[in-house]
Amino acid sequence: MGQKNIMEYETVDIDVEKKELVIIDQTKLPGTTEILRLSTAKEIWDAIYLLQVRGAPAIGVSAAFGIYILATQIEAPDFDTFYVEFAKQRDYLDSSRPTAVNLSWALKRMDAVCVANKDKYKEELLDSLLKEAIAIKEEDTWVCKRIGEYGLELVKPGDGILTHCNAGQLATSKYGTATAPIYLGQERGYNFRVFADETRPLLQGARLTAYELHSSGVDVTLICDNMSAMVMKNGWVNAVFVGCDRVTANGDTANKIGTSVVATVAKRYGVPFYVCAPTSTIDMSLESGDQIPIEERKPEEVTEMWYKERMAPVGVKVFNPAFDVTDNDLIAGIVTEFGVARAPYTESLKEIFKKKEEAKQ
Repeated sequence: MGQKNIMEYETVDIDVEKKELVIIDQTKLPGTTEILRLSTAKEIWDAIYLLQVRGAPAIGVSAAFGIYILATQIEAPDFDTFYVEFAKQRDYLDSSRPTAVNLSWALKRMDAVCVANKDKYKEELLDSLLKEAIAIKEEDTWVCKRIGEYGLELVKPGDGILTHCNAGQLATSKYGTATAPIYLGQERGYNFRVFADETRPLLQGARLTAYELHSSGVDVTLICDNMSAMVMKNGWVNAVFVGCDRVTANGDTANKIGTSVVATVAKRYGVPFYVCAPTSTIDMSLESGDQIPIEERKPEEVTEMWYKERMAPVGVKVFNPAFDVTDNDLIAGIVTEFGVARAPYTESLKEIFKKKEEAKQ
């Protein structure tokens, strides 16, 4: 498998015949490309929790395929009995990670299709669930390309772009969110110079973003997280593009830990900081970032992971939040598939959703 370029793989797919979720094990990249085939609730839950599949859009697609696969395994004499088990599996998958809103968003979509087809139990209902899951994946590809188009309007050929974590193809169905302008620019000869933060403690920037950009022929330079100020002060960065896992009604955004540091530094050096966010990640039910649940992960990710030997004293306390919240006043724009929202976000995000509703008509 090692001969195949990483960009030729599907990040998330389904084997319809075998009823299996098919993903790249991203914890093994870049050294090993291992394809996982998952069919049990525990396997799918673990894949999301352990970051074998990660990135808000990819998690949503995985959950949609996953709940369909689990639905095919339910033996029940009628819809009501079926739905009790379906809801149990839905809630179980939803418990795997708390911050990325795409997880619950996708599962709610699948649940709505399930309920809407309760009179068609069972084969037609399952067919409708499969079609919805496939639609979620196809929509993600379209959304990412649209974000890329709008993001590309914010930069010019030859610009330096900095990104944090991995909001690339490995986090979505195709193109990525924060990397979508980079990939479209690459196709059109923009010759961007990209700086990828390594993104401690899980190194998604080093292992994933640098890997996929380099594999695609993009001019990418890997930097440690604490080097972002230097490259900005040197004038090497013209824009920052990051992804996100949740946006609140006031424009606060939750993304991988360290993102708020990048935003603060960018503000200091006058570099526009853009958040690339599919509307599926915008949670208008939350007023501000203070209400976003922040996942805290195991201390071993800081003290031991990636090291041959433990790199911290035994017994030392560790604070390991997976995400932080970037305040809206640090954000120059939120790039969605229906345009770029700008401050005041309480108004512009409503306009984005109006455009989304108009597009459905």
